[in-house]
Amino acid sequence: MDASAEVILRAEKLCKIYSMGDIVVNALKDVDLELHRGELLVLLGASGSGKSTLLNILGGLDVPSTGRLLYAGKDLTKASDHELTVYRREHVGFVFQFYNLVSSLTARENVALVTDIARNPMKPEDALALVGLSARIDHFPSQLSGGEQQRVAIARAIAKRPDILLCDEPTGALDAKTGKLVLSVLNEVNRETGTTTAIITHNAAIGAIGDTVLRMSSGEIVERYTNNTRADVDSVEW
Repeated sequence: MDASAEVILRAEKLCKIYSMGDIVVNALKDVDLELHRGELLVLLGASGSGKSTLLNILGGLDVPSTGRLLYAGKDLTKASDHELTVYRREHVGFVFQFYNLVSSLTARENVALVTDIARNPMKPEDALALVGLSARIDHFPSQLSGGEQQRVAIARAIAKRPDILLCDEPTGALDAKTGKLVLSVLNEVNRETGTTTAIITHNAAIGAIGDTVLRMSSGEIVERYTNNTRADVDSVEW
């Protein structure tokens, strides 16, 4: 990644506090980060480290208790619910651990759910071709393997041409071989489309494929480094 690449998303001193009766949980503590255009960032951390909370805030699914989140210079912490909806719909793609496909729709139709409401979408067929599923476009989720279903979910996320692709444990429900295939797809999407991509995972080995790696613990970023060269996905030891 070009070190001078534009900062597309910036978090400044993000805090997230949950109160449950007398119990106060500091899920995020003064988190700072930058996502650059075209970057592949890997966010590492154990369960409960705050990484999913952070990803939800970056994607406009949640709001911080304090701090600022700026997308292309716009302060999203001051945005209305409608403005956050527009941000999610037009600028962010999501990939989750579980695929959230509609079982009664084919792969093509699942992707079309997004392309029908996007401003300048890919054709569903083109998005599915990008993830290697041209031969499976008319299959239903029950006719697809777990890895194929996750690739449909990736195609659905990228079909609206998002600026940012946020992936929360995208290989968490997959075996090692299938997980590597999904990572290869995400890597290829990042390189081919230039979509800024963040992958959160508990698997530290996946950090080798990123441009930038952050490690979280107890709601804080405790380590950050860059890889001069991104490793091939096949070299990742599960």
